[in-house]
Amino acid sequence: MDPLEELKSFLRFPSISTQPEHAPDLATCAEWLWEKLTAIGLTASLHSTPGSPVVVARSAHDPKKRTVLIYGHYDVQPPEPLSGWTTPPFEPRIENGHIHARGAADNKGQILAHILGVAETFRERGSLPVNVIFLIEGEEEIGSPNLEEFLREHRAELACDLVAISDTAMGPGNTAALTYALRGIAAMELIVRGPARDLHSGLFGGAVANPATVVARLLASLHDADGRVLIPGFYDAVRPLQQWERAAAADLERAAGGDEAIKELAGVKELFGEKGFTTIERIGARPTAEVNGIGGGYQGAGTKTVLPKEAFAKITFRLVADQDPALILAAAEEYLRAQTPPGVLLEIVTGHSGAAYQYDPNSPDGIAARKALKEAFGAEPLLLRDGGSIPILATLKEILGVDSYLLGLANPDCRIHSPNENMLVENFLGGIRMNKILLQALAR
Repeated sequence: MDPLEELKSFLRFPSISTQPEHAPDLATCAEWLWEKLTAIGLTASLHSTPGSPVVVARSAHDPKKRTVLIYGHYDVQPPEPLSGWTTPPFEPRIENGHIHARGAADNKGQILAHILGVAETFRERGSLPVNVIFLIEGEEEIGSPNLEEFLREHRAELACDLVAISDTAMGPGNTAALTYALRGIAAMELIVRGPARDLHSGLFGGAVANPATVVARLLASLHDADGRVLIPGFYDAVRPLQQWERAAAADLERAAGGDEAIKELAGVKELFGEKGFTTIERIGARPTAEVNGIGGGYQGAGTKTVLPKEAFAKITFRLVADQDPALILAAAEEYLRAQTPPGVLLEIVTGHSGAAYQYDPNSPDGIAARKALKEAFGAEPLLLRDGGSIPILATLKEILGVDSYLLGLANPDCRIHSPNENMLVENFLGGIRMNKILLQALAR
């Protein structure tokens, strides 16, 4: 079958993991993958979990060959708002060299490129240069709640020399890129409780601590005037940037068009952040404390003169290699409690967290991954530190004891998680070529 027709078939499944009514679609999509992987010559199996099935497939094991595990996911984000889509999100269409559908880039197009690369290698060579294991889950978009237990239960049969993942993007201008670091994350919510009810601000203002004011002061205490986080010990475990990393960041900045391009992308007139680092370095290589939401008191039109009984804020810390999310959350709580004035109660609720991930792109396998990207896409790949997070990478490292190499295939303007998600057809076809080159390069 034509590769694009196969991708269209894959994209038609509304495999939305966050919406329980789509559980049957997830199961059917997993069965489609099982059939596809079996048809190309692998031994495939479906594993039930408390949530969506995990699909595992493997080539015949040759103890003389290295083993590469290829990870991906078949679940997708909800398509809402539907009004933002030019055409229905689960009816794939090709226009101007892009295939449009929910999941086109995240992650169906990327993981199918690997599957079809293995299929073509089988057809052309009759065997694979390495042992291959596919591990494809259906819950990545909701934080992979059942994957860690699955990995621990199946650790022996998933033993490998490295993990290859295409679930990231190409560089600026759709240039080939190898992502070698992602930030971790640690989330918390602050709730400041004061009086038993909203109070008249004239009768009680100046006599009672205002929870909204306290929240504002707590948030303001997180940074100095230059954007540096003031929590004691926050930077203690941060690795200093090596010279080659600063050079790689400079290459990326030039490719991206510098600060002016970032301003345009963000829709701002000025950039702001920790001094001593470029914007690209701050985005990928420095930890941050960010306020994601704040509320309390009257929110309607006009004025209502009340002193609110409570207020809240939602915060996430983006972390870098060697920072422990649990330690950061504990240090933040201790610091914020020390800043809280008398007369209010501070409640802190911690949310999801995941460690940062980093590997050496100059290792032999890193060089092999860069070679595959260069040959497939015709340009020396950029080295990226991504500001986002994929928490499962640290879990893969902990349980399987190997590094994961991130070979992005999504075009930078792919609109993942948004209406009109798309993938460049050339990136999809290039991903098939890249997989074939990669397997051979890793065989050494």
